[in-house]
Amino acid sequence: MRLGSPGLLFLLFSSLRADTQEKEVRAMVGSDVELSCTCPEGSRFDLNDVYVYWQTSESKTVVTYHIPQNSSLENVDSRYRNRALMSPAGMRRGDFSLRLFNVTPQDEQKFHCLVLSQSLGFQEVLSIEVTLHVAANFSVPVVSTPHSPSQDELTFTCTSINGYPRPNVYWINKTDNSLLDQALQNDTIFLNTRGLYDVVSVLRIARTPSVNIGCCIENVLLQQNLTVGSQTGAWAVSPETELTGHV
Repeated sequence: MRLGSPGLLFLLFSSLRADTQEKEVRAMVGSDVELSCTCPEGSRFDLNDVYVYWQTSESKTVVTYHIPQNSSLENVDSRYRNRALMSPAGMRRGDFSLRLFNVTPQDEQKFHCLVLSQSLGFQEVLSIEVTLHVAANFSVPVVSTPHSPSQDELTFTCTSINGYPRPNVYWINKTDNSLLDQALQNDTIFLNTRGLYDVVSVLRIARTPSVNIGCCIENVLLQQNLTVGSQTGAWAVSPETELTGHV
């Protein structure tokens, strides 16, 4: 039996999912990342004997592959063409890892690596599933000058853009660092044209002579909190910024 075309390899690949190892990796939007798929150290492979295939686990999108005596990558999805590469030198040493360039939010998914040996009757040599988590830092929040839609109410607006994944938004009473009731805020969170999240949060509170509040944008994946405070007294605003967590 000879798998001379990608189509035959894809068909075989879909039926071989047993004993798959699982890994996770995190990457920032715009960075490069390596999805590991390696055999034990000291392994040696003939590139004329091994068939290597990378695809996304859910949609079965073709990411890249290696087929002996077949240099064509015409079946690679356009989203990964020239972005997903394997090293021939690495493959000879049993390193079938995928190098993915210029990571995008759409790359957040599971990728499956399969290695077969022709000399062993196309026996599965390696099967690894790598979950890629994608993150992007939100901009430092901007809290607008409060205004009074009525004599009894103050309104604050907090804006932050270009982050990933979807954030959590909190308003804080800076006097005692307690969280304000989320029923007081109205959040609009949406994906922009870059596939990143923008957020606008509007807080409405009872008007008092002095208010000291903060808007916090939480990125759970990065364990990062971006907090900007706004203090009013005689209707003057004094902004302050606090960055906590790991970038």
